[in-house]
Amino acid sequence: MKNSLRTIAVRYLLSILAVVAITLLYRHIFRANPTTVALTFLVLVLLTSANWGFRLASLVAVLATAAFNFFFLPPVGTFTISDPQNWVALLAFLITALVASDLAERARRQAEQADRRRREVERLYAFSQSLLTNENVLELLNTIPGSVASTFGVSGTALLVDTKDTVYRSSPQAQFDTGTLKATLVRGELTVTEGVSYVPLRIGVRTIGAIAIADATLSRETLEAVGSLIGIAIERVRAVEEVTKSRAEQENERLRSSLLDSVTHEFRTPLTSIKASVTSLLSAFQLDNSQRTDLLTVIDEESDRLNRLVGEAAEMAKLDSGMFALDKRPTAIHDVIDAALAERRSSLQNHPIEVSLSDKLPLVPMDFERIREVLFHLLENAAKYSEPQTPIRITASVEKGQLLVSVADKGTGIDSMEQSLIFDKFYRGRNHRYAASGTGMGLAICKVIVEAHRGKIGVVSQLGSGSVFSFTLPLQ
Repeated sequence: MKNSLRTIAVRYLLSILAVVAITLLYRHIFRANPTTVALTFLVLVLLTSANWGFRLASLVAVLATAAFNFFFLPPVGTFTISDPQNWVALLAFLITALVASDLAERARRQAEQADRRRREVERLYAFSQSLLTNENVLELLNTIPGSVASTFGVSGTALLVDTKDTVYRSSPQAQFDTGTLKATLVRGELTVTEGVSYVPLRIGVRTIGAIAIADATLSRETLEAVGSLIGIAIERVRAVEEVTKSRAEQENERLRSSLLDSVTHEFRTPLTSIKASVTSLLSAFQLDNSQRTDLLTVIDEESDRLNRLVGEAAEMAKLDSGMFALDKRPTAIHDVIDAALAERRSSLQNHPIEVSLSDKLPLVPMDFERIREVLFHLLENAAKYSEPQTPIRITASVEKGQLLVSVADKGTGIDSMEQSLIFDKFYRGRNHRYAASGTGMGLAICKVIVEAHRGKIGVVSQLGSGSVFSFTLPLQ
């Protein structure tokens, strides 16, 4: 307030000094005819009106008229005018100055309004862009008040929508009359009370909420545009969530069907082999010892396979529940790699194994059995999805303060669209669902174990060139 009064006082002083300066200039330095003096005073009036408003320009016009009369119209040195034509000239000057200053004031106001509207349009555009960054209703509702406050430079905002009782605020200090907010939501009319604008959020003729904006200098049109933008954004996100939910339900149903199909196929295959072997053993045909041994071996291997499938399903359920604890101890990664290779020796016998470890790898805190299980699944996948005699390469190094372990194969590769899905439970590649055995739980188990160690797991793959599965473990 003090700064504003000081500014007004300075402007009045400068205006008076400008009149004095012009008077002194033409009175003592440059001798000019009355017409030139009058035009100079008129320019001063126009400049004052264009920059500081009509009120100050009116003062300048009166002062200039008085100075013009006293110093430049005969008889000089008095306010008396001897020639009647000079009365007409002086009156014309005053009227011209006032009319011109009024026109300049109008032009200035129109320019200011146009500039204000331009800024408001720019802010509306920036605000609309910020509304497009959220795809979650709750996140959007929490973001909107702060976004309105920062974009339009207001002291506080509060939001209420028809589907929730919560009032979302730009800050804890942004306290507004909740009753007026609810009334605005019900009536759908914009109201201004004690410097606070209550704006309905409309979708066509339907009102879905209300927002309170404090100390807003925005025009009514801009406030209504803000309400419409917010209403459209909320309705858009709601629609997106509905579509996403519908798609998720469809995907869940498809996944359930795929899972049932996959599990049925995986369990039926060993059961069929066991049943056929048992039927042969119980048949009346005479079997020699080698044939009996082969059939018993099939029963033994397929029973182990069944047991492993049941074990994976049980482990996935346990990991999903979070009811497991890690036995983390400083461990050398090459010991874990050796244990995993020894366990998968039979399935890896048709693949050359290349192990490349950096020198002096540190001991890393990890659960030996869990990380061995991760390598077990990665090696099994590498062998399962690559041609016989193609090499499998295992590497380990320290990068950016983490242990990085990778398993690379020369298999068929993974489509870029599927790379983000293969770590989901029960997901199996479209081209391998029936070509290779598995339930789609292995990589999901790996992901849970690695993330429980505060690490990350990922894949880099190209169709026809193989895949590289990598996971990291913190050094501490």
